Amino acid sequence: MKLQALVRLAALACVPAASAFAADHEVSVGGGAMRFAPSDLTIRVGDTVTFVNAGGTHNVVADDGSFRCAAGCSTDGPNRAAVGWYTTLKAEGADPDGYCGPYGGYGCDDAPGDPSSAAWRTTLTFGAPGTVGYHCEAHGGPGSGMFGRIVVEASGGGGFRIGPSITGNWYDPSQNGHGVQLEMIGETLVTAIWFTFDAAGAPAWIVGSGTVDGNRIAMQAGRSSGGRFPPNFDPAAIVARPWGTLTFTFDGCASGKVDWTSTDPSFTAAGTLPLVRLTQVQGMACP
Repeated sequence: MKLQALVRLAALACVPAASAFAADHEVSVGGGAMRFAPSDLTIRVGDTVTFVNAGGTHNVVADDGSFRCAAGCSTDGPNRAAVGWYTTLKAEGADPDGYCGPYGGYGCDDAPGDPSSAAWRTTLTFGAPGTVGYHCEAHGGPGSGMFGRIVVEASGGGGFRIGPSITGNWYDPSQNGHGVQLEMIGETLVTAIWFTFDAAGAPAWIVGSGTVDGNRIAMQAGRSSGGRFPPNFDPAAIVARPWGTLTFTFDGCASGKVDWTSTDPSFTAAGTLPLVRLTQVQGMACP
């Protein structure tokens, strides 16, 4: 019964039940503060990072010169091929089908990576492991002012590998009152339900499912609305819509984190929540 309920929730959330995919992470640029948020991000090879200008005149520049982007990208960075990235131009005035990459592209010369106040979005795909520092030329430099860091891990993670013992309830003790329930189904599929609240304080369930990749699970997530407490519940009234992405990373059986990006305006666009185990299924020991 519980398995059927979880699968039903995943379907309502428009989440593919067993597909692995590269995660997309969103970083807010500027806005109310001169900073990148989050400024410290850990991803996997093949993941994408979308930088979104939240307000002000900014750009994002790799400390090693491998990319320089705002309302488009300059492609003359000396190390661009070694980093293994490309960017899709989605800024106003840029060719929507244009791209810049390690071997050139088109749409690049018309929209270089100078600091811009436009409502720009730039997506980079990181194709090699390593640490990439970056900054805004107008308000910082390498390691100072408005700067950030992306750690790109090789696919498969470190020594810890997620197994059935990951099943249980997880939370951040400093934010007692909301948390995540994880359940591993079969050998690789994990479902997640985040019992939390939106920015206005209304209760919200965020539901997703994804496949295990070493010590990480990346998943698309969604939420539904329109339900009523029995006996007034009407399945036909349920409206399911995408919410964003959840990426769980664990350093052991007792601790980890979840990184999120959300396209739902009722929630913070991106962030990280540390997790510690609250409950564990009886008889399911951690290896």
